[in-house]
Amino acid sequence: MNNMFEDGQVVLFQGDSVTDCGRNYSDMASLGGGYPEMVAQKYQLLFPGSKVTFINKGISGNRVKNLLERYEEDFKAIKPDFLSILIGINDTWRRYDNNDPTSTESFEETYRELLTRIKTDMPSCKIMIIEPFLLNTDPAKAVWREDLDPKIHAVRKLAKEFADYYIPMDGIFAKAEVEMFTCRQITEDGVHPTRTGHSIIAEEYLNALR
Repeated sequence: MNNMFEDGQVVLFQGDSVTDCGRNYSDMASLGGGYPEMVAQKYQLLFPGSKVTFINKGISGNRVKNLLERYEEDFKAIKPDFLSILIGINDTWRRYDNNDPTSTESFEETYRELLTRIKTDMPSCKIMIIEPFLLNTDPAKAVWREDLDPKIHAVRKLAKEFADYYIPMDGIFAKAEVEMFTCRQITEDGVHPTRTGHSIIAEEYLNALR
């Protein structure tokens, strides 16, 4: 199997709490306890001695507008060769817990601006988009589907335009929930993955590159 990345390349993970997963913000090498760490660890097992730098810049609570706000510092300044983005659930969540909705149109427009900047400033950077997801663990969150589903469709539309790789995580988790696991084995609150849930994301990430 050929290496997925070349030695010296920088791989950047971006997103919200699902990506953040308790990373140490003051330590550039900290990957948190979720799928970014698992991807890096599995990559080193697959390709021992490889010299690839993995960086996690996910921040808990972020929406797509926050990624755009920190573009200069947390995207452009890092100059990644490969970038994955998992964002969107908080654009839905804030509508229900804080009466602060983000319309699908605004979500798509902001996400598009972010991706356009990346393509313009870093044309050689490969982009992986991971769609946001919601599992049926918490019945109170079922109503969120009316807000999230149009955003997932917007993400799929943007992926066709901008992404080199796309992971339909909402559908993948739905399949896993039917065939292999209970909802609570994947995520206890419908949003934040368990170790099992993170391992599924990590496996899909690496499978996309094979």
